[in-house]
Amino acid sequence: MKKLVFLLFFTLSFSYSQQSQIIEIQRLIDSKEYASAEGKAKTILSKDTKNLDVIEKLGDIAGHQQDWDVAKDHYKKLVTLSPNNANYHYKYGGALGMKALKLPKLKALGLVDDIKKAFITAAALDSEHIETRWALVELYMQLPWVVGGSKKKALKYASELERLSAVDGYLSKGYVFEYSNEPDKAEQYYKKAVEVGGSVTCYAKLTHLYEETTKEPQK
Repeated sequence: MKKLVFLLFFTLSFSYSQQSQIIEIQRLIDSKEYASAEGKAKTILSKDTKNLDVIEKLGDIAGHQQDWDVAKDHYKKLVTLSPNNANYHYKYGGALGMKALKLPKLKALGLVDDIKKAFITAAALDSEHIETRWALVELYMQLPWVVGGSKKKALKYASELERLSAVDGYLSKGYVFEYSNEPDKAEQYYKKAVEVGGSVTCYAKLTHLYEETTKEPQK
């Protein structure tokens, strides 16, 4: 019985200690002390090679430093170790997307299928994952139709966003219509977002439409 109590106490203590280390790593990331955060994370990972929290932090550290090759490798490991976690797929797709932006267009096209797969998987795993749906709206609008771009699919995910959050739905539909050169429809949705949300972001989207797209700064 004493051994059992000791083992339980040791396990709880170890878990608490590790959690406090994770919190400290996040504090260092927030403070932009990336080298220190990475050092602490790697020390833990050397003793616990499948620690998902630590692997995620290492991916985040790389992402903050725009080292997308390293970030995507850490997130890919997370996807392999925990394939049913939507956020891991989202982060993996995001890192691939950011890497693609740094590549020549022809090379970037080679990553499109993996990016779409990661985001679509995340959306399927979590019906309430707002960030993934935003990523899909932007991806389908920005891709040329010959490699899978689709206004119809973008609007599908924008409608899913609207069911989750009216403001996000209106903003995403405004984005789709602004991007597809339909400023009147974009204006309608941005105005709805302002009415419902009234945030700086909502006003900024409507302001951008007037200043940059319709050239009506007086509005």
